[in-house]
Amino acid sequence: MEKQTAKPNYDLETKIGGIICGVDEVGRGPLAGPVITAAVILDPHNIPLYLNDSKKLSFKKRLMLNDIILASAECAFGEASLEEIDELNILHATMLAMSRAVANLPRKVDHVLVDGNRLPVLDTAATAVIKGDQKSVSIAAASIIAKVKRDFLMKNLAKIHPEYGWDRNSGYGTREHIQALNLVGISPYHRKSFAPVRNLLV
Repeated sequence: MEKQTAKPNYDLETKIGGIICGVDEVGRGPLAGPVITAAVILDPHNIPLYLNDSKKLSFKKRLMLNDIILASAECAFGEASLEEIDELNILHATMLAMSRAVANLPRKVDHVLVDGNRLPVLDTAATAVIKGDQKSVSIAAASIIAKVKRDFLMKNLAKIHPEYGWDRNSGYGTREHIQALNLVGISPYHRKSFAPVRNLLV
């Protein structure tokens, strides 16, 4: 019998107490485009149904939940540019983008729940939660709105550079993307510090 996967809940937020935000990132792995982060303060009395790790949701359900989250919660985004990714490395650029997302929230929070095993520089208490988007609904909500925002950004960039298939691969190193890189070279939106791109600069 197949084991049922536990869904994220509000237990961690309740245990900590106070004003809590969840933070997650999208776009650490792609060869092109910025890394996007989101911070979400859910209303504990109006938590959207079906929140889950964005990767476990269909495109249609992600879009539906994105609209619900933006309408019912306090949300903010952060971003690290291509230049910051190449200069700082992707880990440090992601931490910077997370700090920006929290700083962009409309009010200060008491505690930050961050997906993963590292914490960005913050001026408030925080907890790193491994697989947090599968445990905390606040982090799951952040993962959803960050993914929707970045996917749409990459679809718009695909209109400028359709040859790489970014509307389908979101900048990840798929076979189609690598083939286009080798055929037409790099674009201004590629991360020069990532090996498949860097190798073409030598």
